[in-house]
Amino acid sequence: MLRDITLGQYYQTDSVIHRLDPRVKLAATVLFIISLFVFDGIAGYVVAAVFLAIVIRLSRVPFRFMVKGMKAIIFLLLITVLFNLFLTPGEPLVSLWRLTITREGVRLAVFLAIRLCFLIIGSSVMTLTTTPNQLTDGMERLLRPLRRIRVPVHEVAMMMSIALRFIPILMEETDKIMKAQMARCADFESGNVIKKAKSLVPLLVPLFISAFRRANDLAMAMEARCYRGGDNRTKMKPLHYARRDYIAYAFVIGYLAAGIAAGRLLAVFL
Repeated sequence: MLRDITLGQYYQTDSVIHRLDPRVKLAATVLFIISLFVFDGIAGYVVAAVFLAIVIRLSRVPFRFMVKGMKAIIFLLLITVLFNLFLTPGEPLVSLWRLTITREGVRLAVFLAIRLCFLIIGSSVMTLTTTPNQLTDGMERLLRPLRRIRVPVHEVAMMMSIALRFIPILMEETDKIMKAQMARCADFESGNVIKKAKSLVPLLVPLFISAFRRANDLAMAMEARCYRGGDNRTKMKPLHYARRDYIAYAFVIGYLAAGIAAGRLLAVFL
């Protein structure tokens, strides 16, 4: 399951989405996530599903590769659905002992599950089609206005990019540690949920040691290359908007307008 996490990985291929400016993909991802919480009806989520399907198709990243990243959040998704299903007050539908399923709880649980799935897949599209260097450059350019209030924009962008890139690295390291301990008769599969959680505790110490060692090696490598922050730094590949980037912005704006319009039209007819 650890290898199924796709967030932070990069899938190398040639597609329209890969060739877009990273600023476009970052802005589109943020707007898409915001839209998931703004849309409050099935019509808006249908438009979001169509938009996401078109983007995935254009990215040329296999859909199975993106969907397998959902396996890592099944437990979180299940907890979210159950809590909202049983703890949301409203019109009762079914009573199970002291727990009551309400109409409002079902609606909220379904919408939250859809939001979480779309959020993970949408974020994965951005990381799968954008290299860490492009992410850093895009974040730095988008956050550049904050330099006027003395925000260390370059350092913030660098830290966010490194943290995002460390996700698949740490997952791979965890998988190696688990296999090494399983070869020494460690059991991570049998027992209930609590027992499985306790069996993962011995993984934390070697995982933290490995993470600190990797962080120290990265810091030494940056110092050996005379890294001194973002002041007076030049780019080997400066970012420039192309015609396709403006078309992508228009496509995202059209998606937002279509989602809002679809929600209002559905409300009028109902």
